Amino acid sequence: MKDSRRVYLLLILTTALWGSLYVANKFVLGYLPTFTILFFRYLFAAASLTIILRARNPQHVEKPVKIGRKDYKYVVLLGLGGYVGSIMFQQLGTKIAGASMASLINSMNPIFIVLLAVLILHEKLTVKKAVCVACAVAGAAFIVGGNAAVGNAAGVLLSLLSVLVWSVVSVLVRRVTQHYDPLTLTTYGIYIAAVVTLPLCIYEIATTPGLPLLQPKILLPLLYIGTLCTAGAHTLWNYCLSKMEASTCALFYPIQPLTSVVLGILLLGEQVTPSFLAGAALIVGGVLYSSLGGKKRA
Repeated sequence: MKDSRRVYLLLILTTALWGSLYVANKFVLGYLPTFTILFFRYLFAAASLTIILRARNPQHVEKPVKIGRKDYKYVVLLGLGGYVGSIMFQQLGTKIAGASMASLINSMNPIFIVLLAVLILHEKLTVKKAVCVACAVAGAAFIVGGNAAVGNAAGVLLSLLSVLVWSVVSVLVRRVTQHYDPLTLTTYGIYIAAVVTLPLCIYEIATTPGLPLLQPKILLPLLYIGTLCTAGAHTLWNYCLSKMEASTCALFYPIQPLTSVVLGILLLGEQVTPSFLAGAALIVGGVLYSSLGGKKRA
């Protein structure tokens, strides 16, 4: 019971960090192109994770840190699919649709992760998980229906694509999170993402002169995105996946919009429509019903 509570708290922290990430991304995207942000995000994340790996005591590591050759494909999948493909679509969706909208669309992850976990990992589909999925579908219908403007349609589509890619990666990678050290898995995946985005970053910098990379107002958000929202949050996510079912972890995703909506209003001056609030209430209500009910049973 105590371990479950700790994982629940870590999941809340993880999803809250990801919620703040949308607001930081939206701000930085006003100054830098997509792959430049991605590369520096992963550069800072890789540096911080490497320091942590070197500094920690090997005797306190619960699981093996050496990845078996047969599992390399999962590390590559995590780096390319989870940290490059999914995050790229996420950033583009945030740029077009706004931080609040992109974060709330990302809260549909429970739909895909629950269904994929049942199909691929043979996890049990409980009544509470089904209620969460139903609420997420209804909430998404309110959101998309009330924000069907042409300008938002592309952002919503890109955000949905990000959700689909991340859900597939999360379910497949759960196979190895139970067998290897989550910090090591995250670090290797981040290394791959940094290497892949480097040439694209160089191209963007070469073709876009005058980028304000060295300005404190840009560097500080990039450091926050890379260290806390990427290195910290992704390590916590992989740790939670190693302790709980993927479908259970996914139920905490709607905490993201609670964070991003508040920060989006306070810091970015974003507007929230009634349909947006209705969709948010359905999605967040579903996850609270599922997660709180699970804690009570525990």
